[in-house]
Amino acid sequence: MSETNPAAAEVAAPHRYTAAVAAEIEARWQDFWDAEGTYAAPNPKGDLAGDPELVAKPKKFIMDMFPYPSGAGLHVGHPLGYIATDVFARFQRMTGHNVLHTLGFDAFGLPAEQYAVQTGTHPRVSTEANIENMKVQLRRLGLGHDKRRSFATIDPDYYKWTQWIFLQIFNSWYDDEAKKARPIAELVAQFESGERAVPGHTRAWSELSAGDRADVLGGYRLAYASDAPVNWCPGLGTVLANEEVTAEGRSERGNFPVFKAKLRQWNMRITAYADRLLDDLNELDWPEAIKLQQRNWIGRSEGARVDFPVDGERITVFTTRPDTLFGASYMVLAPEHPLVDKFTPDAWPEGTHDVWTGGHATPAAAVAAYRAQAASKSDVERQAEAKDKTGVFIGSYATNPVNGEQVPVFIADYVLMGYGTGAIMAVPCGDQRDFEFARAFELPITCIVEPTDGRGTDTSTWEDAFSSYDAKIINSTAEGISLDGLGVAEAKARITEWLERSGVGEGTVNFRLRDWLFSRQRYWGEPFPIVYDEDGIAHPLPESMLPLELPEVEDYSPRTFDPDDADTEPETPLSRNEDWVNVTLDLGDGPKRYRRETNTMPNWAGSCWYELRYLDPHNSEQLVDPEIEQYWMGPREGQPHGGVDLYVGGAEHAVLHLLYARFWSKVLFDLGHVSSAEPFHKLFNQGMIQAYVYRDSRGIAVPAAEVEERDGAYYYQGEKVSRLLGKMGKSLKNAVTPDEICAEYGADTLRLYEMAMGPLDVSRPWDTRAVVGQFRLLQRLWRNVVDESTGAVTVVDAEPDEDTLRALHKAIDGVRGDLEGMRFNTAIAKVTELNNHLTKAGGAVPRPVAESLVLMVAPLAPHIAEELWRKLGRDGSVVHEDFPVADPAYVVDETVTCVVQIKGKVKARLEVSPAISEEELEKVALSDEKVVAALDGAGIRKVIVRAPKLVNIVPA
Repeated sequence: MSETNPAAAEVAAPHRYTAAVAAEIEARWQDFWDAEGTYAAPNPKGDLAGDPELVAKPKKFIMDMFPYPSGAGLHVGHPLGYIATDVFARFQRMTGHNVLHTLGFDAFGLPAEQYAVQTGTHPRVSTEANIENMKVQLRRLGLGHDKRRSFATIDPDYYKWTQWIFLQIFNSWYDDEAKKARPIAELVAQFESGERAVPGHTRAWSELSAGDRADVLGGYRLAYASDAPVNWCPGLGTVLANEEVTAEGRSERGNFPVFKAKLRQWNMRITAYADRLLDDLNELDWPEAIKLQQRNWIGRSEGARVDFPVDGERITVFTTRPDTLFGASYMVLAPEHPLVDKFTPDAWPEGTHDVWTGGHATPAAAVAAYRAQAASKSDVERQAEAKDKTGVFIGSYATNPVNGEQVPVFIADYVLMGYGTGAIMAVPCGDQRDFEFARAFELPITCIVEPTDGRGTDTSTWEDAFSSYDAKIINSTAEGISLDGLGVAEAKARITEWLERSGVGEGTVNFRLRDWLFSRQRYWGEPFPIVYDEDGIAHPLPESMLPLELPEVEDYSPRTFDPDDADTEPETPLSRNEDWVNVTLDLGDGPKRYRRETNTMPNWAGSCWYELRYLDPHNSEQLVDPEIEQYWMGPREGQPHGGVDLYVGGAEHAVLHLLYARFWSKVLFDLGHVSSAEPFHKLFNQGMIQAYVYRDSRGIAVPAAEVEERDGAYYYQGEKVSRLLGKMGKSLKNAVTPDEICAEYGADTLRLYEMAMGPLDVSRPWDTRAVVGQFRLLQRLWRNVVDESTGAVTVVDAEPDEDTLRALHKAIDGVRGDLEGMRFNTAIAKVTELNNHLTKAGGAVPRPVAESLVLMVAPLAPHIAEELWRKLGRDGSVVHEDFPVADPAYVVDETVTCVVQIKGKVKARLEVSPAISEEELEKVALSDEKVVAALDGAGIRKVIVRAPKLVNIVPA
């Protein structure tokens, strides 16, 4: 009757668990939790201090990746990770932990600013409205967050400390000997005392001008401004970090072309921490795929630095194969290399090969034309394995330091400033790109390894380069050095020693990682706490002037340009606010005129340290109280670098947020502000909830909810459409909101369905029709406790039978292990199995079983668990109740069925103890009547025993 006539069913069963009942229960318990502060996690001290007994328990700090409050609100894919961390946090509370679980909002950044530009709404107004809407949606899911600890990165009380951290980094340098950051004042003291020589100067520190001192310190500071090649995106009107540029050379946001340009920008010297960022990965409990991405991005390689003299100066290269130095027949600089202008003469040297000039009358004209050509290509395009190699001779020769030969210097787009020194020694016999370039420009190819593939040493007959670590070195002898006959490893060691002894190079380590570009030409971001004096020297604001608040402006938009116009420069919104930019300040030496920095910090700044603010969110005197930080994040057994106990989020931030946050944590650790050198000890990447995208003949997405399926095909308004599994989103017209599902079934059903869809780390397709399965589970659970006709509790104060006890304790044991291992889908399967057992058994459910079942469900479906717990006559909330513990005696089956096979065919089934030994099982099997009869006196050649479930007999 319930399937065909729901209205009649409600009359017949007025106390059935329905969507309306779920909505009433969920709203009431959410109000209860808020009023009672159920999820308030006490700190050991301070304004959030609480119950000492709870503080004394083991702690768990569980986090989700910072959500960005979008105007579109949540679809059902967004809460997947939030529900998972909530289930895990609830389980941890029930197993004796003090659990910190909260959620803030990463609210600076491009989307809000773009919306402001389009609508004229201040980004703060739209962002705060989005936050409030998101809070309502998240609350409806029943997430157990400590709301006292929530904040948004746009709160001045928060970004005051983001600015403060920037100043700590600005006022620090990395001491390579101590392998840590130290205050810049200690470096200045070394310069003043003469303990450390002032680089680039023969004068004493006291004799340098303020500008010279600033320049020297800028070469050491962990946050510094410099003129350097940057990723300029005219379509967005801003520069981008390398990590924000796609493999196709376009902006990650907006998909606009990105060009190389030279601009003065703020950078973070993350490269100083490259080794530590690599080494400390070993102790983190992270997915190996994420570790690998970070290792590859950092890109550590060992080799040598080699100096090639040019006109009394030098070009320095980094090479991983210094053993091939004798084969270097030309050099290549990146087109944007700063030495190109210095070494480009007015005229071509006499006898310059025509193919080297690109048809230009002068080296300067050739260089200018080639630079313009290279600027239009992305890094990926420049490094593509194209057969046609391009480049131009700059008009100068360098000296190969090992043999004194003069080698021409080219620029070519296959060499990038982003790796090594932006210059290479080209060894065409051993590198395919160098080989193709040498062929194209008719350059010599010297064979310096003995080919092992039979091609011989005459390179004029070669069709490609030859590279092998097994080959012997040849043609590599000069005065004072010979590599001939050596293997690669021995040759590397010998040439490196010679380079160091000769003063023309040294063994060194290189990294692919570049310093982090930290400036954005945007309005909606944290202002830099930096001002410039009349000489252009940067000065940090004192802590007393923080926060430097973002001013109100009428025009939020940066100046954007034709996306393909590389010949443009940034213009920031803040630069148009003259009253804010030009100020008179007293920085300790009297009032003076200053100019503020008009770039803002990138959206990554606020998410680099937010885990620390969760710990001590109202502290206005220090970043975080040391005792509180130590309590929640300090190092402990199994977590030598400290950090958050569980961090859940998408894999897309592997080399963005995660790398940046690790860098900031290490600087703060070095300076003594925190005890944790790593922000996140355990990382878990949840999969994605996908949805089918339906497109018409034009390729335009149509509303998925309005598509009909007929005979295996799909139709929208009578027209056949295609179907493809993809992302869920408003633009794809396939988004399902959690509000819709909650209205139809309740939040507990949504929670169960998302957790039951499959393993948490695997992407899975959304199917609204399948949600009802979890709704029916909750209805059966409800019926096992509550009479649908009268509303009375039906459980009985009686001991369960043997079968039910075994089913119960097996479920407890399995669910406990699954929740601990974040295998939520299998935990739900075990709850379902127990619930079905009780339903099939019939009759009233014994109270011990009902209470244990409710407690097992509590982390997964907390609202119905709270309601049933109260109906069972228990006071308070299930949130801090103890999770059931299985009795081992009932977890193990009393007997198991052992199959006995003869010649692969089953001849008997034996009921045996699960603990039976192989010897005992063999005796039992061979003495069984059916086995004896089947053997019929035949001898036995072999008996294979797999206790307790299999015996395989092979007759003679």
